[in-house]
Amino acid sequence: MQDTAARKPMEEALKDIDRGLWRTFRWLDEAIGHLQVIKPAVTHTFVLDKVLAIARPHFDRGFVSFRRRALAGLEILEHVEMFYRLAGSAPLIVRVNPAAASGIEERLRAAPMQFQYQTEQDAAKVVRYGLFHVQPIVSASVRFQPDYARQVVDVTLRNVDRFESVVLEFPPDRLDEAALEDLVKFMLGEESGFLRRAPLALIKPRNDDKAVAPRTPNPVPRRRA
Repeated sequence: MQDTAARKPMEEALKDIDRGLWRTFRWLDEAIGHLQVIKPAVTHTFVLDKVLAIARPHFDRGFVSFRRRALAGLEILEHVEMFYRLAGSAPLIVRVNPAAASGIEERLRAAPMQFQYQTEQDAAKVVRYGLFHVQPIVSASVRFQPDYARQVVDVTLRNVDRFESVVLEFPPDRLDEAALEDLVKFMLGEESGFLRRAPLALIKPRNDDKAVAPRTPNPVPRRRA
């Protein structure tokens, strides 16, 4: 009941959340521009299932995009998403038993990592090893997905500090400039304060066309490998 009482009238909430997302877009667009100039080192280490590790990559490039939609007679933002790329210093070579190659390939594609595969043969032309030549590039993204009915914003962090996706649930008014500054610091590995600003989002139905969305009993955290 408290959550329902705290909600704004729907039209007011739509406009407020939309304005907040536009501020987020403009702020991140400017931040990405600065990062592309200075290309700072990132202190995270990205480890892929004991297959490889990329330590202290630098910020390479990125961009911010958005998508709009019509809802309740208004043209509002459906989402804002920031994509960026981190790059290590040198290509990686992973030597594996050929029987394990398909499993390694699946993990590299899921990351996703850019790679080439070849086999290594002995003098008798027997395949002894599989060689993966992997580009030390981490593709990361941060997506701001509003749930206008519930008046929250889900923020999905993908490959930000590790090869993993995490979804956080923010009240719209808490996605302010200080939160975005914490997000950039987290991206660069300086601190993890952004993760403490909101709880993990819960699996629940999304229905932005209704004032109140039904709840799912016994929800579980949304974390994807």
